[in-house]
Amino acid sequence: MSNQTITRADLSQAVYEQVGLSRNESADLVESVLEEICKALERGELVKISSFGTFQVRSKRQRIGRNPKTGEEVPILPRRVLTFRASNVLKERINGGTGDTSSNDDA
Repeated sequence: MSNQTITRADLSQAVYEQVGLSRNESADLVESVLEEICKALERGELVKISSFGTFQVRSKRQRIGRNPKTGEEVPILPRRVLTFRASNVLKERINGGTGDTSSNDDA
């Protein structure tokens, strides 16, 4: 398992090499896709990418937490959190499967 991080530049380079767009067009395409995903999540929409997974924004209620150092109770304010659920196809690919499933995946 490597600790390599994939960046926007890496994604743009992959689009440039595999699709044949110019470097600028590839960078613009990657930016456009990421921007559309962000806008949908900001609106509270579900983002489902087939054979990859589902991004969802969930609302969490206020609750009481505890400072582990002092033991003091502190309120944790309500907030929205982003969750990601990998599709079955992606899970199989990560775990060494072929990624080909005859059943419908969940994303």
